[in-house]
Amino acid sequence: MDTIIHTTEALDAQVGARPPVADLKVIDHLDAHALRWLAASPLAFIGFSDLQGIDATLAGGAPGFAASLDAERLYLPRGLLDHPGQALPGRGAGMLFLVPGLSETLRVNGVVALVDERNIVIEVQECYAHCAKALLRSSFWQPQADPVFGSMADFIAACRFMALATADAELRTDISPKGDPAGMLVQGDEHGIRFADRPGNRRTDSFRNMLSRPSAASILMVPGSTQVAIVQGKVQLDSDPQLRQAFTVQDKTPKLVVNLATSSMTLHESAALARATPWSAPVPPADIDPAEIFAAHIRLNKTRGLWAALAKGSVAIPGLMRKGLQQDYKRNMY
Repeated sequence: MDTIIHTTEALDAQVGARPPVADLKVIDHLDAHALRWLAASPLAFIGFSDLQGIDATLAGGAPGFAASLDAERLYLPRGLLDHPGQALPGRGAGMLFLVPGLSETLRVNGVVALVDERNIVIEVQECYAHCAKALLRSSFWQPQADPVFGSMADFIAACRFMALATADAELRTDISPKGDPAGMLVQGDEHGIRFADRPGNRRTDSFRNMLSRPSAASILMVPGSTQVAIVQGKVQLDSDPQLRQAFTVQDKTPKLVVNLATSSMTLHESAALARATPWSAPVPPADIDPAEIFAAHIRLNKTRGLWAALAKGSVAIPGLMRKGLQQDYKRNMY
């Protein structure tokens, strides 16, 4: 029996249909909440795409290294990227910003509008906060003590966090966080690596992109280490029960496994991670409240209709968003 998923209909049948409210937390600009997040963030994972391929890299420095030129444009110092040559005008860009101590992340997607010797400017198309499950599952803010790995196999065995870059045919680029305990996030095979689907924000952007363009680039990490592995190649979505069983955690078997047949796999020191020092003081700023950001972005979303009206009405109830997030993180981690 063919267990490879080829269509969005088969994807929805396997993992569940994308809910109508999945896009309501997405806005098309950098609001005040996003600007405060950027001011506190020392580290970003970035995916770039064009018709030839998909790449992934890290950017890091002092908190606030990425800033806005205005609500529609984001500025990155070119020298703070591990692989600045990936940033070329016209390429799609997906960015994932971390703030030390916070398990939620900020995602900003758009297009590279300008590159010169010192600057990269991204035209913003999407901005939204992402749920905390990936960082919680990976225990991201509980690093190992200065781990160093001599082989790719040892690194993969210890890997707990991944940033996965995908894109569709229109260069809409996404970089999604994945997290699990060591040994359960990524598993190697003779063709490359595999990783499982876990509950998240339910937008299924990465999977839909993979059906449109069966390629991906991933950044693998062991929290506490400044080494990263960059893995690129062709991907397949697989519902094979035996493959899924190998990723069972807390008696929960994932609904999907991704096979990534590697065309490139490298392990290197990340200068961006070394500059960012994300684990040196993982205490989140008191003035960043992820629940408030989720609620604010739902209110700012321009979608109309019954689902939108109901969602916007619900976030007006004090404390409801925070309570909903807490319950989701407690009940739906796997």
